[in-house]
Amino acid sequence: MDDDSPAARWEQRTEIPLFVGSLLFIAAYATRVLAVSLPSFWRNLCLATMLALWAVFAADYLVRWRLGGQRFLRFVSTHFLHTVVVLLPLLRPLRIVPLYDVIQRRQGDPRLSLHARVIAYASLSTLLLGFSGSLAVYQQERGVPGANMRTFGDAVWWAAATLSTVGYGDIVPVTPLGRVIATGMMACGLGLLGAVTGSFSSWLMQTFSREGDERPPEK
Repeated sequence: MDDDSPAARWEQRTEIPLFVGSLLFIAAYATRVLAVSLPSFWRNLCLATMLALWAVFAADYLVRWRLGGQRFLRFVSTHFLHTVVVLLPLLRPLRIVPLYDVIQRRQGDPRLSLHARVIAYASLSTLLLGFSGSLAVYQQERGVPGANMRTFGDAVWWAAATLSTVGYGDIVPVTPLGRVIATGMMACGLGLLGAVTGSFSSWLMQTFSREGDERPPEK
């Protein structure tokens, strides 16, 4: 039976608009970071857009808390991802799993298998996290004495090496905040890589097991 609670109805109505808002937040942030020669009016407009969207995300968080009927600390502990994306709105697009659930409630049964969905979630999350992390680290490292991350391309290369757990070491953050971001991306990279590897391995095992069951017995 479908959940018809007030919290579920709120999520059903707001998840898609909030996801679009999170993409707009990233676009405004990327414009401020990369378009350094942009006139001050447009930079201020991007900042105002980011602040307005963050206020919307915070309001959504409070509404979910009130509708959930839990004490605040209990809500924080049981809705960890909600809390993280309010504190770090650049990570809001990572809520693609609830977004997919909302879409499926409208369309019916899932069209993808569980393994395909896990791989798709992890792949899209990696792309979004890599782009957001590249922007955040580049903003911290740009122009800092001793930094070897001189262009946004360097930041993208660093993010790819970090999320894939390769870690070449040719480009490294030198600022304290840049290293904090790097630590978070390392942890996320391990988790996402583990999810894809585990799901793919499980799919292979099920496929080979099914082929073995369907094979006629030898005489």
